[in-house]
Amino acid sequence: MEQWSWPSRYDESYRPAPDETYWFTRRETMAPVERDAAILERIRQVMTWCWERSPFYRRKWEEAGIHPGAIRSLDDFERVPITTKEELRATQAAHPPFGDYLCVDAREVSHVHGTSGTTGRPTAFGISADDWRAIANEQCRVMWAMGIRPSDTVFIGSFFSLYMGSWGTLIGAERLGARVFPFGAGAPGQTRRAVTWLKEMRPSAFYGTPSYALHLAEVARETGIDPREFGLRILFFSGEPGASIPSIRTKIERLYGGVVIDSGSMAEISPWMNLAESSARVGMLVWQDIVYCEVCDPRTHRRVRYGAEGTPIYTTLHRRSQPMVRLVSNDLTSWEAGPSPCGRTYPVLPRGIYGRIDDMFTIRGENVYPSAIDAVVTALPGYGGEHRIVITREEAMDELAVRVEYDQATWGSGDAAIDALRRRAEADLRTVLGVRARVIAVAPGTLERTEFKARRVVDDRDLWREARRMT
Repeated sequence: MEQWSWPSRYDESYRPAPDETYWFTRRETMAPVERDAAILERIRQVMTWCWERSPFYRRKWEEAGIHPGAIRSLDDFERVPITTKEELRATQAAHPPFGDYLCVDAREVSHVHGTSGTTGRPTAFGISADDWRAIANEQCRVMWAMGIRPSDTVFIGSFFSLYMGSWGTLIGAERLGARVFPFGAGAPGQTRRAVTWLKEMRPSAFYGTPSYALHLAEVARETGIDPREFGLRILFFSGEPGASIPSIRTKIERLYGGVVIDSGSMAEISPWMNLAESSARVGMLVWQDIVYCEVCDPRTHRRVRYGAEGTPIYTTLHRRSQPMVRLVSNDLTSWEAGPSPCGRTYPVLPRGIYGRIDDMFTIRGENVYPSAIDAVVTALPGYGGEHRIVITREEAMDELAVRVEYDQATWGSGDAAIDALRRRAEADLRTVLGVRARVIAVAPGTLERTEFKARRVVDDRDLWREARRMT
């Protein structure tokens, strides 16, 4: 396997010829059983590293009666206890700032990133200089598979802050040899400036979230500019479901005239492009020699068969500073064995990451995922670009309402057209969800747009319960 070592070492001068399909031909096309053997040996090395340097992991594994030397197969590895985000937050609170799963001296940490902490205590990511280069060298491989080449200019339209998505894209594109345009997002008026710069510079690739790409296109059209004028050839995304949802993918491709590519796993895992589509676009490839991913039953945390649904559990194979061993994501996906039509022999997630166990809600006995509502609403003729999902309670029953913006053309066609859109939305949602949803059609521009990840679910059942207690 090319440049496969522990600790990871890379030839920073290496780059394939632009017409080469693969960055590392052998690693990407080898027989899965052969790759699995190399991954098993690497897992043992990573676990030994953690055992010797991390009180957090040693404590967990001793309590479970697990020793790295006892892991003789990938089936054995399934007996290793999972790691949860709650555990990471707890150990960082007890051993600030990086927790006692930091496996290098704190003085070796050269980059600090982390979560925002909007849903709890923020988690700090301490990344050594060696790991920073590992991220760059592995993500450039994935970007190469997407079709990005040194002749491309990559426009990065997402936040440059704690969020690792922007930084990983930046260093991966730099390592690949492409021109990078780290434009960012979030400042007042920045989206309008992005439209100006995109039209002026005509970059060939764009990175951000699907929600922001839709918002950007809307702002461009408001200023009289067709987003196709930007000349984007590839638009690749992470951060939220959407790029693998057919209606959203098709809408973005129609707006920009480029191809959409989905990628991304979870914030605690770097390189985060360990799940990413190639130019074949048949689903996200599971780049097992970057991060070992098991799609597992959410209850037993054992791998499910190919074709079944489960939650990804990740083990980093190149990081030494804060290794993740069997970190459970609580995302939802299904996987197939591969290979991909591009010739890579990794497993495939045909529908990408399409939901989170945490995000699922139950309405009258039916399990509902927000991504399913997104898929229905964005496919509506006359959809205005934004919606909100409201879970509420009337009397004793939970109710589902969806506020849907209609577009300018529907608005101009009058009340009959607006009512037709509403009735069509209610019928399509009932067919897909198996439960009635009340649709409220609202005028264009009513709902707030996002420059980052969309937050479209509003659950006001707690307010209803509180009001009932006070009466």
